[in-house]
Amino acid sequence: MASSSRDTFEEMIEETFDSTLYESMEQNFNEEFENLSVNRRKMNKPLFMRIVTRLANEVPFFQQKRDATGRFGLSGLQKATAAIRMMAYGCAADAVDEYLRLGESTAISCLENFVEGIIYLFGDEYLRKPIPQDLQRLLDLGEIRGFPGMIGSNDCMHWEWKNCPTAWKGQYTRGPGKPTIVLEAVASQDLWIWHAFFGPPGTSNDINVLDKSPVFDDILQGRAPKVNFFVNGQEYRLAYYLTDGIYPNWSTFIQSISLPQTPKASLFATLQESVRKDVERAFGVLQARFSIVKNPALIWDKEKIGKIMRACIILHNMIVEDERDGYTQFDVLEFAQVESNRSSHVESMHSANMPSNIGNLMAVRTRLRDRNIHEQLKNDLVEHIWRKFGTR
Repeated sequence: MASSSRDTFEEMIEETFDSTLYESMEQNFNEEFENLSVNRRKMNKPLFMRIVTRLANEVPFFQQKRDATGRFGLSGLQKATAAIRMMAYGCAADAVDEYLRLGESTAISCLENFVEGIIYLFGDEYLRKPIPQDLQRLLDLGEIRGFPGMIGSNDCMHWEWKNCPTAWKGQYTRGPGKPTIVLEAVASQDLWIWHAFFGPPGTSNDINVLDKSPVFDDILQGRAPKVNFFVNGQEYRLAYYLTDGIYPNWSTFIQSISLPQTPKASLFATLQESVRKDVERAFGVLQARFSIVKNPALIWDKEKIGKIMRACIILHNMIVEDERDGYTQFDVLEFAQVESNRSSHVESMHSANMPSNIGNLMAVRTRLRDRNIHEQLKNDLVEHIWRKFGTR
């Protein structure tokens, strides 16, 4: 009889402890997201809860289990909150031990499983290549801003690698600086990152990275949707990116004009440099939202660093989708209402599995790098922008 009473009392104590722990965790979680979503503008709570729910339902690591004594272990909410806190604030793993009741090794495990879960569950949707509908929207947006045929801006950023292995420091260090890893990205006006190529050594500049990048692979292999647009009465069939001056004069890159001598050239340079800042803004917002990619990387394993970067970009795109309607300044519906308003089109019928041979590949590669088309397109854009904005 006494043993039964003692067991009942212990169960009551455990239930009370678990209930108190859960209430404390819920209060800490609400306080955390007041800081994340209001003070730091990181992520809205409903979006994070959607992520936690998917993780808890589909990733075993985030499912709450009982230990050998029958007491509940860490919840998926605790684990995900620890991971997002480390990513958002760039803090060390042992900085969440008292706040979330996690040890250092457990916090590191939470981060590693969180980024893998994000890539597995959301990578295909939020780090996808533009589909025809996406391309048409990007073309419409580029046309509104004065650049028909433009589908984004391209640039690179460096992430310092503090714990780079000594044997690798030479290939990841440029000049007297510190080891870094390069991220090449393409971003649109709403800050969505459409292309991310991460991992080249920090000694690489934008040209070296471009030689290794898969940014044009789909075009070369005939898998990309076909695009055609008109500028100044001339038809073109390859979309382009806005870049800075280091990139080569290819038909798929449009740079600014250094030292413009005429009003037309000056207007073009001003507009190109302002629109090209989309990718710079995307880098700045990515680093502001996730300080882990702003601060030096403390991890030794390059593969894990790459997963963290990829997960941060996926989460960044999820936040962009969640908040995009609140700050988009252009209405592309005017093109959807009147088809004749468009000068840029994505062909609705295209083969995603077009057979390619070396002859076709080399022909497309030659078109991509054609300097004559680049000069003609740039001159036509100068005239187009002058007609569109020069009289204002």
